[in-house]
Amino acid sequence: MNRIHVDVPVLETERLCLRAPRPEDYAGFRDYYASERSIYTGGPLGERDAWRGFAGQLGHWVIHGYGMWTITLRGDTVPLGFAGLWNPGTWPEAEIGWSLYEGAEGRGIAFEAARAALGHIFGPLGWETVVSYIHRDNARSITLAERLGATRDDSAARPAHAPDCLVYRHPRPGGAA
Repeated sequence: MNRIHVDVPVLETERLCLRAPRPEDYAGFRDYYASERSIYTGGPLGERDAWRGFAGQLGHWVIHGYGMWTITLRGDTVPLGFAGLWNPGTWPEAEIGWSLYEGAEGRGIAFEAARAALGHIFGPLGWETVVSYIHRDNARSITLAERLGATRDDSAARPAHAPDCLVYRHPRPGGAA
């Protein structure tokens, strides 16, 4: 059997490891998408659609060479959530996003993971900007985007499925939004 191999960079911070999604990460992904926690990220989803979403995250790395990393504590294998880039073919721009599983919020994990992802986006990938598409009622993600230095871009195009979302633009450090 031929297997597709993709080199996914591992990003490490003082506390976290952002690594490639693995098959054993599916249970946490499924449970997140089965819960109300996923209301702002396309959920809740049944088992069938959760599986497709997880497979989509893996395939995203193959298609684009970038994607969502699984977040763990350094030296641990338990997934705490995911963060990174998402760019379905129908979206106007690539998005940096983040989602944490039950029990992982309130510890600065999303901020730390998103900063590591932004460092990769503006460093090795060499991008000038990236956006976050955020549901207008998702106060926690809005606060996080602003804490990361993003500003609202009301003139930005939105994905067709979310015409009323807010767009937060993350500029290259030292650049203009």
